[in-house]
Amino acid sequence: MQRLKPDVDIVLDILNIVAEKQPDNQFSQSILKQYQERGGLSKKQLEGLYGKAKRIPEIPQNKLATLEAIILRKHEKQKSELPANAPLYQKDEEAAEMIESILAKYPEHKRVLFFKSKVENNNLLSTTDMTELKKFFKLLK
Repeated sequence: MQRLKPDVDIVLDILNIVAEKQPDNQFSQSILKQYQERGGLSKKQLEGLYGKAKRIPEIPQNKLATLEAIILRKHEKQKSELPANAPLYQKDEEAAEMIESILAKYPEHKRVLFFKSKVENNNLLSTTDMTELKKFFKLLK
């Protein structure tokens, strides 16, 4: 990120003031060290710094406003919601009933046994398979 005035560092100024006013605070010391080593802070760390800086009256309001603008400009990670837990395959009840009624009368019918195995293995019957099955069912009546 290209900064307009690289010699002006609001975050470092606020970090130094907070570390000076609260020398025993581990959080402010650790994020100061991290900022000096890495050159940046995460959005959550900046929000924590803003919360600490608001309580210190010596920090000018314009620096707090700039820190708040930096926080608002940072990208927030969002997790997408889980999709509806719908089953991948829905059994065709009509086909299952036709298969059972045909096999009740002709238990050795090879083509209908093939259709039964497809339905039991959660494979979809193609349109040609369905028309063939309906044809067998009509002949049964």
